Amino acid sequence: MRSVYVHIPFCKSICSYCDFCKFLYKDTWASAYLDYLDKEIDEYYENDIVKSIYIGGGTPSSLSLENISKLFKILLKIKRTTGAEITFECNINDINKELLTILKENGVNRLSIGVESFNKKNLEFMNRKHNKKDIFNKIKLCRTHGFKNINVDLIYALPTENILVLMNDVRNILKLGIEHISTYSLIIEDHTMLYYNKVKPINEELDYKMYKYICRKLRKKGYNHYEVSNFAKKGFQSIHNLTYWNNLEYYGFGLGSHGYINDMRYENTRNFNKYLKGEFRFNELLVSNQEEMENELILGLRKLEGINIHEFNNKFGKDIFHAFKIDEALKKGYLKLENNMLFIPENKIYVMNEIINMIM
Repeated sequence: MRSVYVHIPFCKSICSYCDFCKFLYKDTWASAYLDYLDKEIDEYYENDIVKSIYIGGGTPSSLSLENISKLFKILLKIKRTTGAEITFECNINDINKELLTILKENGVNRLSIGVESFNKKNLEFMNRKHNKKDIFNKIKLCRTHGFKNINVDLIYALPTENILVLMNDVRNILKLGIEHISTYSLIIEDHTMLYYNKVKPINEELDYKMYKYICRKLRKKGYNHYEVSNFAKKGFQSIHNLTYWNNLEYYGFGLGSHGYINDMRYENTRNFNKYLKGEFRFNELLVSNQEEMENELILGLRKLEGINIHEFNNKFGKDIFHAFKIDEALKKGYLKLENNMLFIPENKIYVMNEIINMIM
């Protein structure tokens, strides 16, 4: 069963680290964009039933209430299972009673909130406009409106912080009592404010020390570390994101989005003017069996439980041990095999990219 990603490329301000497809919000642009999002869905949606819809960006919560209502009317044409996971990304500053009411009325049952940090210097560095008090107040407001499945993002390894700042951020996140935590080590991407300002990353040793602390602390507090960057309480793993990591098919609708449908991976245009002319697709690629095996390996090893080797062999008609250099990695302790599950040990997951390069 497939999933759906919907991209909303508008923000009220631009974060210093962000390289996603986005623009400063303008109501008339957003309304026109939604008209063409509607056309794209009509053209490519295959009328099947999906298990999750993820509305991301950009900043979906930057939309006016009128345009949010318009968005959900468009999405009604997508059939979904009973109890399908419907996620809506929010910025702290956008959360209010009116927004939460309209989300509830339209079936949103999971919020993903860009907290990023509680530290004033960190927030200023990232060009985020909220503060610690705002975070606690807005999460409380979400609870009073009946949201029982909340993810928050944490960005760490900033040049403005040390391990003590990170420890304080983790303590504050735990005080929120939320169900899911996504943690991201800062990457200075091309075409971002940080890149143009020639900001340098922190040293790898400190980055790794921070990562180990996060893993140890969250696990101790009852969070399951189920994917490289993601931690969840029991029963709250992201259904939508597991679609990606399990290498299953999904629609990507909207500017700059990606999808994987009928053995074809595609990328939408990032050009706003082309999108508003109905020129939605930028690139389409039919993937070979070899490429799909590689995708299965790369994505599956992101999960701490790893890859079921019997399922892999049956899916592709090829032994994973013949397709990749697994034996060498097992001997060196970079991979483990237990109960037919092939996985990277947690103490090696930080160097996952190097391990994948080795076995590919």
